[in-house]
Order: sequence, then C-alpha cells, then structure tokens
Amino acid sequence: MSEKIRRIAHLDMDAFYASVELLRYPQLQGLPVVIGGARRAEDETLRQLQEHSSLARISLDAFPRLQGYTGRGVVTTATYAARQFGVGSALGLMKAAKLCPQAILLPVDFAEYRKYSRAFKTIVTDIAPLMEDRGVDEVYIDFTDVPGGQREGGRVLARLIQKTIFEQTGLTCSIGVAPNKLLAKMASEFNKPRGIAVVFEEDLQSKIWPLACRKINGIGPKTDVKLQGLGIQTIGELAQKTVDWLIDHFGQKTGAWLFDAAHGRDQRPVVLESEPVSISRETTFERDLHAVRDKAALGAIFTRLCQQVASDLASKGYVGKTIGIKLRYEDFKSVTRDQTLDDYTADFSVIRQTAGLCLKRVPLAQRLRLLGVRVATLVKAEQVQEFITNQPLAPVKHAQPAINLEAQNDQIF
Repeated sequence: MSEKIRRIAHLDMDAFYASVELLRYPQLQGLPVVIGGARRAEDETLRQLQEHSSLARISLDAFPRLQGYTGRGVVTTATYAARQFGVGSALGLMKAAKLCPQAILLPVDFAEYRKYSRAFKTIVTDIAPLMEDRGVDEVYIDFTDVPGGQREGGRVLARLIQKTIFEQTGLTCSIGVAPNKLLAKMASEFNKPRGIAVVFEEDLQSKIWPLACRKINGIGPKTDVKLQGLGIQTIGELAQKTVDWLIDHFGQKTGAWLFDAAHGRDQRPVVLESEPVSISRETTFERDLHAVRDKAALGAIFTRLCQQVASDLASKGYVGKTIGIKLRYEDFKSVTRDQTLDDYTADFSVIRQTAGLCLKRVPLAQRLRLLGVRVATLVKAEQVQEFITNQPLAPVKHAQPAINLEAQNDQIF
C-alpha cells in the first residue's frame, strides 16, 4: 500500500460579500455592484422598501447608484461585473464612482455575512473535519486522511465540497489543493470564480515558477519592489538565487523564507483552533474631526468603540490585559499607544478609562480621520478565576489614581 501524500486545500469564497447580497437581490445578477461605505439616507429608503415588498421584486431604479458619491468610504468588495471596470477592494468610493458610475452601491452587512460564513464552514467540517479558519470567507482544509481526499490529488473531494456549498447556500467558491498551505493558496486563485486547481510537487516549474513573486502570500509591495530592483520578476527567477545570496540581501529570516517559498516548501500545519491576537474596533470618519472643535462627536464615537470591543470580548469569551488606541491624522500618518494592566478584563468602564489614558499620551493638534480601540494579550475568560466570579478586575496599580480621575470625566477629548 503506497504512502499517502500530503494534500492541503485552500478554499476561498468567490466575491463573498457581494455574492451574499446577490442571494438577497437576485435582480442584481450580472450587474456591477459595489459593497462598502457607511449607511446613508438612500440605504434607509431601500430598507423601508424591503419591509413592504419581496426583496426580489424591488425595482432596479430603487437601488442607490455609485454616481455622485461623496464621502471617505472605501470599497469592501465588488461583483465581478464591477471589477471589469477596475473597481476592487480598498479603492476609495469616490474614485470607484468615476470608474463605474452606474454601479449599484450597497452598505456592508456583517451580520448577514457572518451567518453565511458559519453555514459554509459547517458544511466543510461535516465533509472534512480538519479545517483551519482563516477569516469570514476562507479556510484551509487537510485532505490527506479524509476518505476520497487522495483521489485525483484531491480534486474529487474539492468538487464534493464545492457542490455541497452551492446546493445548500447558493454560494460559489474556488479551491486549490497542493502539498502545503503556501501552494494551495496560490492554486485557489488559478481558476476563479468556481474553480478547482490541483498542484503536485512536480508541477512547481510549470505552474508556479512562471508566476510573479507577488503571488506568494507574504511578499508585500516593499519586498516586491526590492526584488524587481534586483532583477527578479518571477518566482522561477527567485528560485535561481542561492539561499546565501537571499540572506545577504534580505536578512537571515526573510532570506531563508524566500528561498523555501520559491521552491514550494512550507511545513506549516493546518491549525484547528486559532486564538485571536487581539480584538479591536475602529472607524474612519466621513470628514476629518478636530479634538477641540468636535469634542462631543469624538467622545461619543470613542465611547461607542469601547462598548463594541467590550461586547466583542464577551460574545467571543475572551478577556485581555493590554488596552490601546489608534489614531490616523489628516496627513494619513498613524500613531498607536497602549497600556498593560495587572489583571485581565472585558469590562467596558476599565477599557474606556485605560484607553482614555492612552489618548492623553498622543498629540491632538491635527485633525483626525480614524479612531480605533484595541484589547490584546487575550486569554479565554474561563481561564481567569476573577472573571468567572464576576469580581471587579483591578486596573494596573501604578495607574490607579489617574484612572480614578478619568472615570469621573465623561469628556475624553
């Protein structure tokens, strides 16, 4: 009996947010649709129409268009029809409006997307239990020992998962199967949408080496620019360099990783439970806000972000002891500050008070375009006895007088 070869799959949902919206509004199929930005008056009008009519019967004329959009919002995702015009994730909505003014603009609905995310992941684990959750719309799956996972290099099992997800949710996905996570992620992009791609070790030169270096997950813009400056455009050209040469140019850790990646090597396991590093909430303002002239608005937003982070911690069952803030100024420069407590907490008042102290340590002369609150150094709540018994958790002792003063002051900014 021949030894099983390692088969790792990367499953990526196709234009996930947009596809969920098309399930609600089938009349938008084939049309350019953009998801992003904050809710507007037009969205409220559409919501009211939903209360009095079947979603599929809402007239196309009732949907808000991208044309004439003004604001600071960005594209979260877009349908493939919109992508034909150059509209993609992270593009400013005002710029997108110039590229595709006729596109329909819908607000982000994370509650709906999370519902479908849970649905497709349940289907995956019913078929292949060894799954690593990588976000709302992608997972890694270990096919190696799953019945049928070796057939046609994993294509048969991938087809079963793809077909079952579509039949039970109406959503499509693309799957890449390879000897490891690095190659599987690359393969999942080969035949999007609704694609299945299988890569074996012997396919490295023919399928992987001709690709641009940026196709390797982990090579960002800066590294790519440096590679191009050294005359390296493709993964194959990268693979021709010795490990010593790469270490000389990129340092020990990055150089060694680039060498392994170019040769398709990746020993990372599929991690069944991934603990979050931190939980955060942030918001980009529709207009720049000033710490003095917009005190009330900023104070309300700050309090809301702290409440949301506390709620997220409670719903996910975590407590943390490092609390921080993030600011982005009008010139796009960002600054962060944090403070570590002596004890873990998920309490809103402690989060707000400590984050308020962090705000006191940053310059607030410039206008702000983004504000965020973050809790890190997380552990499961049930592991902390103080939290289980609902006893008040003491903030860090050397900061106690300042926190007491902050607690008496509703005006943070």
